[in-house]
Amino acid sequence: MHSSTSSFERPIPALPWRGIAVTVAIIVCLAAAAWEIYCREIRYAPTLNDTGDLWAQVRRDVQPESVVIVGDSRPLFDLDLNELEQALGKRPVQLALAGSCAYPILADLANEDRFHGTLIVSIVPGMFFAPGGPLLETSEKALQRYREQTWAQRASHHLGMFLEHQVAFLKQEDLTLDRLLNKLPIPNRPQAQVPPTLPPYFQWVDPDRRVRMTEQCAQPGELQSRVQQIWPPLFTPPPPPSYVPREVFAEQMGKAVEARFRDTAAAVEKLRARGGKIVFVRFPVTGELKALEDRLNPRSREWDRLLKETAAPGIYFEDFPELAGFNCPEWSHLSAGDSVEFTKRLVPHLRNALQLNAVAGRSP
Repeated sequence: MHSSTSSFERPIPALPWRGIAVTVAIIVCLAAAAWEIYCREIRYAPTLNDTGDLWAQVRRDVQPESVVIVGDSRPLFDLDLNELEQALGKRPVQLALAGSCAYPILADLANEDRFHGTLIVSIVPGMFFAPGGPLLETSEKALQRYREQTWAQRASHHLGMFLEHQVAFLKQEDLTLDRLLNKLPIPNRPQAQVPPTLPPYFQWVDPDRRVRMTEQCAQPGELQSRVQQIWPPLFTPPPPPSYVPREVFAEQMGKAVEARFRDTAAAVEKLRARGGKIVFVRFPVTGELKALEDRLNPRSREWDRLLKETAAPGIYFEDFPELAGFNCPEWSHLSAGDSVEFTKRLVPHLRNALQLNAVAGRSP
């Protein structure tokens, strides 16, 4: 009688398994090499992905007296950390997040009792006062990763960083299968609206999350035009749901914005009570995107009120000729070269707003 396990035994065919394994490995390597060559031919290059793991790694660098940058993607592109370190005496921690509402990060630092440093907060009103949705979720997911990141995820992240420095096709925002499928030209249909397209790869990312625009995007051409045309639909608020009356929707949004003003003022006061400092900054924006932002979010409605209710200093780029003369090649961010010069010109205004009379010794 056969044992209980013998009926599950299957004879292994006598095949040249070692040769098969070698052949498969060669095919995989050739396919990967071909894909890498193709990606480099279409102007991709090795650079880090700005992942939640990278953000969590940088978030752990925050010390009680750190200078911390929070906000959307504009301070990622527009601020040079080397220039800020030289001027402020310590290297800032870059916690801005592309496509995010900065409030959850601001509130997290305000609620951290040990933190009494300095916050440089970028304000894009349509993003900062977003009542919910993807903008808030981006920040909340980053915070969750920071709080819950496992050692296995940390190890995987460091291995990924090594590979991303070497391989061009490791672009999670552009070259994964789902991203490629999302690029298919599917038109809007009744009861089925296609979401706005996200920007393609047009930046380099450093380990400290300093972001630089690629030269290909900084110069007039197909990529620059492509990125420009993405911003207007992405920054235009979606229509209210068909099942919610417009007046009800408007009332709900108004209440959410009022709550954001109150919560922000409370967070600023909490930080200030511990000896912390904060300055709000409106970074350059140009072209059709500037016209759209000015129309949707007039300065007096959000920016001026934010400074009044928080009693915090603010730097609005249009108020200073030396800051207002920069052009954003794709309307929303500065080129790599201009970001260095912009930071140099911004520093005196930061020092004045933060009441820094002398540069402290550079931190170790």
